[in-house]
Amino acid sequence: MPEPLQGYVELVYDLNHGPSMRFIEGFLYQSRFYDKRSQSIALSLTDHDDRSFVFSTPRLERANWLNLQIPFSHEGLDLLFSMKRVARPLEEVVEVLAIDKEQAGLFSRFFTEEPPQLNTRYSGDDVRIRYLGHACVLFETKDTSVLCDPVVSYDIDSAVPRYTYADLPDSIDYVVITHNHQDHCMFETLLQLRHKIKQILVPKNNGGWLADPSMKLVLQHLGFDNIREIDEMEVVRIPGGSITGLPFFGEHADLHIRTKMAYAIALHGKTTLLVADSENLEPKLYDHIRHCIGDVTVLFIGMECDGAPLSWLYGPLLTKPLPRKVDQSRRSNGSDYPKAISIVDKLGPQQVYVYAMGQEPWLTYLTSIQYTPESLPIVESDRLVEECRRRGLVSERLFGRKEIVLD
Repeated sequence: MPEPLQGYVELVYDLNHGPSMRFIEGFLYQSRFYDKRSQSIALSLTDHDDRSFVFSTPRLERANWLNLQIPFSHEGLDLLFSMKRVARPLEEVVEVLAIDKEQAGLFSRFFTEEPPQLNTRYSGDDVRIRYLGHACVLFETKDTSVLCDPVVSYDIDSAVPRYTYADLPDSIDYVVITHNHQDHCMFETLLQLRHKIKQILVPKNNGGWLADPSMKLVLQHLGFDNIREIDEMEVVRIPGGSITGLPFFGEHADLHIRTKMAYAIALHGKTTLLVADSENLEPKLYDHIRHCIGDVTVLFIGMECDGAPLSWLYGPLLTKPLPRKVDQSRRSNGSDYPKAISIVDKLGPQQVYVYAMGQEPWLTYLTSIQYTPESLPIVESDRLVEECRRRGLVSERLFGRKEIVLD
């Protein structure tokens, strides 16, 4: 073992007598390799959705950008982002974030004396579901709120209607995250919501594999102290119902990724399944799910069935070059039409919504997706929606925003 990693890595064999290793992640966060000085926050004003691609780092100094050399866990961020809704003296946050005189003028431009238009807490007797774009879905009853895969748009004048941060409740009881890809677990959104999240549910992790880091440890070192790691088929009781973790196959280029989870959210006797980017590689899985959780009212399913090859996301972690044929055959795919309609057949939902397609303009910097009407995911999802409607089901490929009420 190279000297820098000695004591941080255990060398082991797998059951096929192949060499493998286990990283001691807890040690690594306490070591010199986890250097908070490399973290920073950039603040800017914008009136459009166009942004540099999320992996185009590092971010260099730019005019009219304020770069705060603070770690992601800095408590001052909670004060800063709470001021989107509650007025506080500017001098207070300047002091907490240690804004110097040279930065003070630019920093003050991010504030206004005009009160925000606040969203009132949902008080209806029904279950209100709001789609906020991509895989971000908010469930609300008068007793509780659940937000899935938070990636939220800013309030930008656009032809695309949208929900924004202002449409979220003052406190969010539960945030659930399906997996750690950048379009589902986004630090930029999570840090802005940290002060109002009561508990985060994340998939259980086997621990120690380079391609599958512990999401619990990641979020703890982002300043969250309210994380619950749950296993498949584990049930979390919430007011008026439950959240159940469910297995999903695919989406990770056939790698052994443990940190991924679909969720069944049951509220007022209605069950909604969010299966994220599941690829229906084994239809029998959904027989087992139906047997365990019963009838399904609403199904949210991702159909990005022309995903990126293995090397696009995991290439830097591979120890050997992949033949192009192998690389292209191992993709981060969701379900196509035959696989998706099979899930519908197995679960028997009353409503079917295609989501997590990366179409919204505020998502392109995360997904780099630019669809045309001939794109395979569009063609395949059109087929699913058409067939569901032919069967008398409520069905739609979601875009922008959508409100669904289960009465």
